Amino acid sequence: MPSSLEGQSIRLEVINGKNLQVPSGRIPAGIYVSINVGSRRRWKSAIKVLLSKKSVGRWKSASKVLSSKKSAGHWKSAIKFLSFDKSVVLGDAVTLPLGVSPVFSLDIRTSFELDRMLGNGEVIGELETTWDELLDHGNEPFNLSFPPVLGVSPSLTLKAAVVHSCDNQDSALLDSTVDCKIGRDADAGHAQFAEYVSSKMVSRLNGAVEHFQSVLDQCPVDHPDRASALTDLACVRLKGYIQGDFQDIDFVTSLFREALALRPQGHPDHPLSLYHLTEALNWRYSEEGTAVYIQESAQMYCKLLPLCPEGTYLRGIAAGENGVDYVINKCNNLPTDASDEDIHLRRIVLQLCSLGHQHRPNALNKLSSALRSRFKQCGSIDDLDECIQFRREAISLCPEGHTNHETYLNNLAFSLQYRFDHQGKSHDLDEAISLFEALILLRPVGHKYRDTALDNLGRALSTRFRQCGDVDDINRAVSLRREALTLRPPGNSSRDKTLNNLALVLQTRYVELDASEDLDEAIDLYRESLRLTRLDDPTRHRTLYNLSSALSSRFTKIQKNEDVEEAIALCQESLEALPSLHPERYFSYTRLQEAYSSRYRHHNIKLEDFQNASRRLLSGLAKQKSINMKSALEAYQMCLELFDSHVITRSSIISRREAATAFRDARSLPVDAASCAIRCDNLRQAVELVDQGRGQQWTLASRLRTPLDDLESTSPELARKFSELSRCLSDAQGAAVGTDRAAVDRGETQYRRLTEQWGAVVVEIRNLEGFSRFLLSPSYEDLQAAARHGPVIILIASQYSCSALVVPTSGEHHHVHFPDITLTHLKRLKADFAKAIKQAVGMRPQERRKDLQELLRIVWDKIMLPIVNVLEGDLRLQHRSRIWLCPTADFTSIPLHAANSFRMKADYSGPEPCLEDLYICSYTPTISALIRSQQSMKKCVPSFVAIGQCQPGKGQGKALVAVDDELDLVCKLVPATANPTLSNDDATRAGARKALQQNTWVHLACHGKQDHEQPYDSHFAMRDIPLTLLDIMEQDNPHAEFAFLSACHTAVGDEETPDEVIHLAAGLQFSGFKSVIGTLWEVDDAVVKHVVKAFYEKMFEDLEDGGVMDCTKAALALNHATYVVKKKVPLEQRIVFIHIGV
Repeated sequence: MPSSLEGQSIRLEVINGKNLQVPSGRIPAGIYVSINVGSRRRWKSAIKVLLSKKSVGRWKSASKVLSSKKSAGHWKSAIKFLSFDKSVVLGDAVTLPLGVSPVFSLDIRTSFELDRMLGNGEVIGELETTWDELLDHGNEPFNLSFPPVLGVSPSLTLKAAVVHSCDNQDSALLDSTVDCKIGRDADAGHAQFAEYVSSKMVSRLNGAVEHFQSVLDQCPVDHPDRASALTDLACVRLKGYIQGDFQDIDFVTSLFREALALRPQGHPDHPLSLYHLTEALNWRYSEEGTAVYIQESAQMYCKLLPLCPEGTYLRGIAAGENGVDYVINKCNNLPTDASDEDIHLRRIVLQLCSLGHQHRPNALNKLSSALRSRFKQCGSIDDLDECIQFRREAISLCPEGHTNHETYLNNLAFSLQYRFDHQGKSHDLDEAISLFEALILLRPVGHKYRDTALDNLGRALSTRFRQCGDVDDINRAVSLRREALTLRPPGNSSRDKTLNNLALVLQTRYVELDASEDLDEAIDLYRESLRLTRLDDPTRHRTLYNLSSALSSRFTKIQKNEDVEEAIALCQESLEALPSLHPERYFSYTRLQEAYSSRYRHHNIKLEDFQNASRRLLSGLAKQKSINMKSALEAYQMCLELFDSHVITRSSIISRREAATAFRDARSLPVDAASCAIRCDNLRQAVELVDQGRGQQWTLASRLRTPLDDLESTSPELARKFSELSRCLSDAQGAAVGTDRAAVDRGETQYRRLTEQWGAVVVEIRNLEGFSRFLLSPSYEDLQAAARHGPVIILIASQYSCSALVVPTSGEHHHVHFPDITLTHLKRLKADFAKAIKQAVGMRPQERRKDLQELLRIVWDKIMLPIVNVLEGDLRLQHRSRIWLCPTADFTSIPLHAANSFRMKADYSGPEPCLEDLYICSYTPTISALIRSQQSMKKCVPSFVAIGQCQPGKGQGKALVAVDDELDLVCKLVPATANPTLSNDDATRAGARKALQQNTWVHLACHGKQDHEQPYDSHFAMRDIPLTLLDIMEQDNPHAEFAFLSACHTAVGDEETPDEVIHLAAGLQFSGFKSVIGTLWEVDDAVVKHVVKAFYEKMFEDLEDGGVMDCTKAALALNHATYVVKKKVPLEQRIVFIHIGV
């Protein structure tokens, strides 16, 4: 060193490093540079966290693929030899006194801890040099090369300059090296381990283990370096295990676990400890093939990746091919099942596959398969909905041309069809068919899986045919399955199933179209399928009972004894093939009952056939006398509760109706349940059951509008929660409607979750004292309160019996049996009324309506007279008292209020009295609906609006020339203080909605239409667009009182679900109107004015004497009006009007 520099200092800047390689191959926490000045003094740069490959260069790997000892496959270890092609930015500087020593050493080291270091880490490069050599480069950066490490020479880029000395500077900048056994052992262990990696000498491995074990022995449980000591020892032993020199992987894993426990979340070295544990778990899985290890590794990666910022080296290693991708692949290769544990694992794997990840589609497919399996076991529709949601996403990520596109398309189609089978959503079946159609286009003639696509589409089309009856569907199903059969020639392993499937669609077509050749061919195909099916085939019993059914059908048609005898034998064979508790024994028993019954009906000589049939059939509640009626009644009760639980989860009013119509047997459930209760002589329960099961749509919707006055005074917090969830459910109904099926599915899932939360709050409320029956179906005592102003008569039309239940104001109920009326008679009577009304519309006003009168005479003699006898004789009900009719099923289409004998009295003093001469008749959709109207009566200042539209918008009907005159007439009759009108251009949908919301009394004169396809689209014609039933239901007007609906078909129920009473008048009652005048069929606007005039004259006759507008007078006013217009208005136009409500 020149003497001129004595007393000066040198500023050394470490800029970056190149070709830095960790000899041992361990994952470093960081890199640092050490300058050793003298024997016991040194300077250390800050430890630099390594950045990703993209930002600082590429780490090179010299690792090799190690074969697994077991069948779990092989695993490529994490990168072992690490180096940089580009520079590692170190960016640190130090000022050192030049007089310390002319020679010093420079080390590049790796640290395996970001927190407190144990020892000095592992040497990457070391060099002895002089200050003169550093200063020889002037003030410019220069490269300093180190001796080669594993064939590569590391280098540092430095910059050195002479600066003036500062007093006491060196003591502040230089650390004294501390010579301690822990540090020496740790450094020796790193050195021995690096030598083992390069030389593969086991003695070096054992030496490293001895040193690191010594370090661990010196670090008791509470020592700050224990986690580092555990990690060092575990890493060395893991390397020995990988190389086959050690076998104690269990011990290695336990060391990593203990180290992780000592470095909880938030610790600087927590991420690295997580990574070490995943590495050990992955190796253990690769060697042992035990799924629990790869599953735990997946869980560890879920914790690790969020802790590794993008751009860091650890992120690059963990998120790479040998890190999380390896774990994802191995997890995806594990078999799926329906367990909660497997589904939890699949969710973890999906979480690891972020958007854009190459393995995300497969992870979605695996999770959806597990969810579908759990749905099949547990029945939670949320699982199936989520399955469909994930399968939609998988398809979106794998467009046409992708290897798995066809598979995912097929899976989604199957899941949609499966949901249709369980929920009856027609759009699911339509979408499944569209997907199967697309799949066939992707599998043209010659494709190896075309046969499967044809078969699947055939099944879906056959299902839709049974649902909708479109002959094109079943014809195409037959054609598709014929083609599928040609693709599975004799010798094909699936030919037996294809024969059975073709036979099924042919038999379906025969049942609907009565094509005998289809039935004969189906029988031949079933026989061929049986011939090819092995005796031990687990599905053989299905072909047996399918063939039995076809033979029974042919016996019914041509009475060939061999057919029915073979049918019985086949069913018995199918039963023998199934275990005693197998669920499909039900179908075998059903087919056997069918065969026995057919033989009995056609020969009538073997009574034991019918007895056998009765014994064999395991279903048919209340149909066979041998079944315990009490058990049947309990079953009906359970069915109603389950059906209610099923429908309530639907996210919209329309979808709830779809659910109600999807299950044909459920449509008659309320009346069949009531009939069963009547035969059990339990009339109270009969009343409860019929009210519980009818008007379900209105009941479900009304739960969200339940008054909470009592609850708010008892528990304000529960009242708030219930009110808020009810509001959320109401809002969510609209959110789950749309054309985007994926969005609709998500909305429905959200709606169900809200429903579960809402139900939980309801349970809490029921636990309060005095609220045990909150929102439960009303008891008989609750229902009898509806009869406080007059008896309620429930008319029950069941396939088992037709009768009436009279609920009196007080005392015991009464049962009225109709011996001459069956459900078949009612259906015929309903059809005859429709025909007679249509005929009467074309007649002159003065012509006698003979057919209509004859039908009303039948209603009087067979139905209403037995009821009147009870009212007069048993109840001693005074004439002109009020009564309420509550018809069910086909009774809803018959004008019961107009029952009339049209006969003279015995003394010829005049006509016999009709029902409306004796009593003031009203209707109610359900008893609960009447109670809701009664309970919501509030005193308020009445406001009246007349809404009329004589020129409806395009497509809504012809002009109504008498509407303006009707509105003028109404305004003259209504008190002058409350008679605004809304007509012509002002009578729009929005204007009508606003008027209904703001007024308590309303008169509507316009076209009314009942939509038979979708009853919620029933509407009143307005100037622009219609005012629909859904529009009306969305309104909540608790102060509304009375509505006169001078329009056609406003009180006509839904053909598909008559017991739901879905019509315009019921909608207005639900929205708040307590008293409604509606119509059963078409109204003639030329004569309706006479009824309107007589009605309002009676309604307001006492206002001048101080009376008030009272909606409870509506029934009496209508009774009076239809009487006084007898000579002006023909019969069908008098009886078209009915009163509903209070």
